[in-house]
Parts: sequence; structure tokens; C-alpha cells
Amino acid sequence: MFKIVKRKEMAKGTVVLNEIEAPLIAAKAKPGQFVILKANEAGERIPLTMADTNPEKGTITIIFMVVGKSTALFATLKEGDAYMDVIGPLGAPTHIEKLGKVVCVGGGTGVAVLHPITRALKQAGNEVTCIIGARNKELLILEDEMRAASHDLRVCTDDGSYGHHGFVTDVLKAVLTENKDMKLAVAIGPVPMMKACSAVTKEFGVKTMVSLNPIMVDGTGMCGGCRVSVGGKTKFACVDGPEFDGHEVDFDELTLRLRAYTEQEKESYTCYRK
Repeated sequence: MFKIVKRKEMAKGTVVLNEIEAPLIAAKAKPGQFVILKANEAGERIPLTMADTNPEKGTITIIFMVVGKSTALFATLKEGDAYMDVIGPLGAPTHIEKLGKVVCVGGGTGVAVLHPITRALKQAGNEVTCIIGARNKELLILEDEMRAASHDLRVCTDDGSYGHHGFVTDVLKAVLTENKDMKLAVAIGPVPMMKACSAVTKEFGVKTMVSLNPIMVDGTGMCGGCRVSVGGKTKFACVDGPEFDGHEVDFDELTLRLRAYTEQEKESYTCYRK
């Protein structure tokens, strides 16, 4: 069992942070890697990228949005409760090196995934510009943490309630126009956002990394559920990723696969709430 030592609600309770005792995972995990969690014996296996780790304390931190039955079940767990299973670290870690100027773009709970990567890029000696966005101010997460992890933080909200009124792609275009020597972009968030960011960076000729979130079951490359098309080849997000070249990803195919069980997921969530 994996005990929750800290629980925090964000974004009006729609996003939950769990700090979990998992010393063996905390000792080995690197930025970009993920874990698969199961709340109880009958629970579904859910992959979540770690937002932080503390090897000294022996804990990992996950941040998730409540969107269906399993995340709703996760949200009922309090401090002192425990996940039945936490497996990891899984996936390939982010390749971190000193490149010069980099820009990190995060949307929604993708900011949680982006946080350790941004911090590692700064620690490696890069000049990091960070752009984070949400639908409105109340849904924005980890602003202070991202400010500390970057040299220049720019904030966007779709409704204009805080920061730039508009999408992260608007600011990304401005940043790339201001910085012709940008070496790398990292974009993590909803699939439409990553697709749009990749289109912008392709126009400017900036290498771009995205973190994909396909349906996943075992996390070891055996079930094939997380297959994605990258550069015309089939890849498995759990072992080949979750990070890929954003200019090579078939985002339209990924979107269709993510929608494959939408009706069943709605039905399951409705039954759970009853």
C-alpha cells in the first residue's frame, strides 16, 4: 500500500494533488517519467506523470483533474489513505542538456507534467521562458512553482481573467518572434494545444517535444493499447515515450483513439456518481 501523506485541492476542487509514500520510485524517478496507480482491487489502472519527487523524503507527487470514474475515486482518498498499487517509474526520462534558449508551454494539468522538466532544463544551464495557460484564473495551477523554475514566466487565460487574454499559442508566437535563436520548445497539455503549439514551432523551425497521453493498460509495451503514430511509424507511448517529436506526431489519429471509449466512460462515471 502507498500512503498519501499530503493532499491539496486546486482549481476549485477539480484538480487534486497527492504526495504519496513510494521511496523506491522516488529514488529512481527522473523528469518526464510516469507511474500507474490503482486505488483498490476493483479499480482501473491510471497512468499519471509525476509532478515532483522527493528522494530524501521518499515521496512522489501526482496532480490529476477529476474527469471520470477513476479520477473521481482517486479524489475521495484523504491524507492517511493509501493507493493499493503504484508502479514505476515508467517511460523514458526527458533528455536534458544545455542548449541555450528554450521555451516551455503548459496548458491545464499539463503544467504539472511540465514542472519537473522546466526545472531540470533551468538547472542544466538553459535560459528558460515559460508560458502557462488555463481557461480562467481559478483553473490555473502551479504558477509560483513555474515562476521559480523559469527565468521568464508568461501567463494566459482563455477568458482574460488573468494574464494575457488568449491562448498560449498567441504568446508562443510572440516569444519565438522575439527570440530567433530559440533551440527547443516543450509543449504539454491537452492534445489540441500540443497540436497547435507544434504547428507554430514548425513554422519557426524550432524542435519541439510533446508528452502524449494515450489510453494505456499495462505500461510495459505488452498490451499495445498506447500505440501512436510518429513519423509514419507505430510507437508505444509507455516504452518509446511518453515524449515525442511534436512535428512527427499524428495528433488526429491520437484524438480519435482517445475518443474510442467516450460513451462507456460517461456511462461508468454516471453509474459511479449514483
